[in-house]
Amino acid sequence: MRSTEEVVALLREALGGVGVVLPSLCVDPVTGAGKEPFALVQLGRCNVRTAERLVAVLRGEQEEPAAKDELLERVRAVNRESRMPR
Repeated sequence: MRSTEEVVALLREALGGVGVVLPSLCVDPVTGAGKEPFALVQLGRCNVRTAERLVAVLRGEQEEPAAKDELLERVRAVNRESRMPR
């Protein structure tokens, strides 16, 4: 069985592969510090565009490849900007 950290990494990779980035995706710090063998996965917060993209992916709605690439680049740009110190 995989560790929670491994599962979070796999989930991050799989979501990224379909153009979805959940910036707060992580191992829940409270349950991770407890005595339970497996911590909870904290999916965290995201903006409405990311939530819409996640809905589309879960529904199996396909986009044109160019639109997918454009969306992925916009998500990456927003993520880069959010990491910049203010």
